[in-house]
Order: sequence, then structure tokens, then C-alpha cells
Amino acid sequence: MDLPPDDADDLTWLLFRQDNVLTRRQAIAHLSADAVRHRLRTGRWLTLHRGVLLAQPGPVTLGQRQWAAVLSAAARGQAYLAGLSALGAAGLRTVRSSAIHVLLPGERRDRKAPPGVRVHRTRHLHADDLRTNGAPPATMPARSVVDAVCWAESADQARLILAATFQQRLVDVADVARVLERLPKLRRRPLILRTLADVGAGSHSLAELDLVRLCRQAGLPTPSRQVPRVDSDGTHRYLDLLFEEWGVHVEVDGAHHVDARQWWLDLRRQNALAAYGMRTLRFPAFMIREQPDVVVAQIRTALRAAGWPG
Repeated sequence: MDLPPDDADDLTWLLFRQDNVLTRRQAIAHLSADAVRHRLRTGRWLTLHRGVLLAQPGPVTLGQRQWAAVLSAAARGQAYLAGLSALGAAGLRTVRSSAIHVLLPGERRDRKAPPGVRVHRTRHLHADDLRTNGAPPATMPARSVVDAVCWAESADQARLILAATFQQRLVDVADVARVLERLPKLRRRPLILRTLADVGAGSHSLAELDLVRLCRQAGLPTPSRQVPRVDSDGTHRYLDLLFEEWGVHVEVDGAHHVDARQWWLDLRRQNALAAYGMRTLRFPAFMIREQPDVVVAQIRTALRAAGWPG
């Protein structure tokens, strides 16, 4: 929507702030009941849900559906876009939810939510958890990722959400840790803490997290992650996983590694490491998931060949 002129009326500014979505109560504060009914009857406005209107004939965008979800969920109070929905609004890619997640503070009753909206309640909502100037109001990314992990259907999905959020740098370890301090009885709290430890040590993708977990389960040394390195030509690089004491380097290849330019960059890095006597193993992400025994066996062989006594 274009920015309204400075002399626009209050209703115009309200519709601008709320993406053309408003409650019937808000509409009546600026227009007569007859004027609102006329707009609905003539199709200039639409009813999105009980008590929630769209000040246009359509179509309805995702942002407007999110506004409708927030305005519909709270009965004369405040509700917040939350979990994966809030993370998506903050820029999270790759992980999506088919539902719109809304968080209600306290014990306040809520109206029946629109189809496709999941309403969650909490007794613990700190001011630092809220982005009240958002459009629509939402929880901050750190609180959003913690809630999304708790609401995930499985532990694997929870770990995927954590990995994607950190990989895309929407949150940092310190912010999530502060949320956890305020929620000591949180569901999946140990899983989040373990992931924070791995992320803090450098793991940025789910495949890297999986590989570190495999090493621990197999009794292998724990590798350093995202190790910075400067090649002889001055190029700055990060090594995915490095068993530094034994000179064994492991790279996890995602889908982008099949690109011809990326493939050459990978080979160039591997050649530079080989010139210094580094053993390099490469695994596609799917192999870590589908053939973990093969991955572990090859890492164990490389470590033993390099002098690891395990």
C-alpha cells in the first residue's frame, strides 16, 4: 500500500497500518453502522471472519490473513503472530507451516479462530519477547523459534527449525538463551540447549548437527565446526567440520554444491587442503540421513589412518 498523504483521515491511516484489515469495532469508531453495512452489501468490503473485515473487494494476501488471524483470536485484547508464522514474517525460508500460529497471553478467552489458524496460550510472555510495532504484532525471533520448536510435530522437525533459523542468522545463541532462562519448564528444553551448544561451536546446518551427533554416538572425537582458514592466496574460508589434531576435514554438501561454479570452488579448496597434507572427506546431506553407518565408518577409517588411537 502507498503511504497516505499527511492530511489523510484516521481511518485511512488505520487501514494503512493494518494492511486493509480491521475489526468491526474499529470500523464503527470511524464510520456509521449503516456506512459499514453499505460497504459490505455492495462488495466494496468483505467479511473475513466474525467481527473482522477487509476494506477491499479482494483477493486476500497472506499478510492480510495474518492480520485477520491476530485480530480474530483476541477478544478485545492483544494477540501476536508467533512460532513459524512469526519467523516467516521475519524472513525465514525453507521451513513453513500450513497453519497461521497466534499466541495469546494469560488466561484471556479467545474467539473462535478462522480456519487455518492455530491459537496457543501462554502465562509467560515477557516484554522482551514482543515486537509490538510490527505489522501485525508478533513475537520476537528468539521467542518465535523457541515456541516453534515446542509446537513442532516431531523432534526432527524441531531440529530443522532450529538449524534453519540459525543458518539464516535470524537469531543468535545469546537471545535464545535468555528466552530459555525465562522458561525453565519448557517442552524440548534439553533439545534446544544441545542445539545451542552445537550452534555456538559452529554448526550451521541440520546436516552438520546430524553429523556431530553421529560422531558422538559412535564414540568418535567431536570435531570443531565452521573453522576459519586463510589459504596461501589470501582466500578466507570456513571448514564445515575439522578433526584438527589428526588433520581430517569433513565437508557436508548441500544441493548448491552441484552448481558448476560451486563444484570448482569446492575442488579448489580441497586441493589447497591436500597440499598441506589434510585428509578431506565429502558427504552429501542425504547420505548423512540415509546411510549414517557408511559415513561413520569412513570417518573412523580416516581418523585411524591419521593416527587416532580409538
